[in-house]
Amino acid sequence: MSCLEWAESQLSEIELLTSMFPNREELEITDQLALAELRVYVEGSASMETPPSSRPQFFIKQKLHHASTDKVTQMEVVLACAYPSEYPSVLPEITIRCAGVSRAQQTELHTDLNAYLMENCQGEVCVLSAVDWVKDNLQVFINKSSSAPTASKQESTSPGPQEGFSRLWIYSHHIYNKTKRKNILEWSKELGLSGFSMPGKPGIVCVEGHHSACEEFWSRVKVLTWKKIMIRHREDIPLDPMGEESTAVESIESLRKFSGFEEAMFDPHGNRGNHMDLGQLYQFLNEKGCCDIFQIYFGIEGR
Repeated sequence: MSCLEWAESQLSEIELLTSMFPNREELEITDQLALAELRVYVEGSASMETPPSSRPQFFIKQKLHHASTDKVTQMEVVLACAYPSEYPSVLPEITIRCAGVSRAQQTELHTDLNAYLMENCQGEVCVLSAVDWVKDNLQVFINKSSSAPTASKQESTSPGPQEGFSRLWIYSHHIYNKTKRKNILEWSKELGLSGFSMPGKPGIVCVEGHHSACEEFWSRVKVLTWKKIMIRHREDIPLDPMGEESTAVESIESLRKFSGFEEAMFDPHGNRGNHMDLGQLYQFLNEKGCCDIFQIYFGIEGR
């Protein structure tokens, strides 16, 4: 498919979704400017030779009935959707949010949904198929989450895995999407992780903190739709499992190289402003005592 055909398919699907979910309580388009630019490009009402760099993003909100042992309750599920530029030749980026699903089951939910879409909808618009699949399968994941509360509680309170320190250096072919960038910032804050993310091409993310928190962060990030993503390097430091909890926390804090989590921009340049100044990145890493990572990422020594 050509760039124009991708854009036409995207606009056509958004118009269909708008007709099916006419209320803001059901469909919320979060980037109206991106939608307007997409429409202008498709309709040819302006001299746009290349497709717009911004991509439409939207939320689909559904209220589903959840049947427990003694009652039926209503539960809201939100699908946060974003179009890669090559959609529908590649899958859309969909994140599912539901209060009744545990973190572990949410990861499995995303994995199973992507597998279903990959097998049944590759090359076709598929957001409605994703909505239908979630409606049909969400109950199973809610039941799994509620059937093992004791195990979940033990995992969250057990000091064993929490007493290890990890630092993950993640490499992505690129990080452009606003939803992904927002997720990275929100998840790192939620999990108490420090580090940084560098959007653009390539994309770099570093997270550090409790071992289990780093693993949870990676489990969420890797199931999103990426052209390429991997852990390029990791540092795992075991802590004394017999030590006091306060001592373990102090040890974790002393091992951190970053005081918080931030999105770092290094003089963006290029036609789309998506390339960072690697010299500035090296200086940033050097200031944090991590300059050796530069060679691991790029195969050359920085200076």
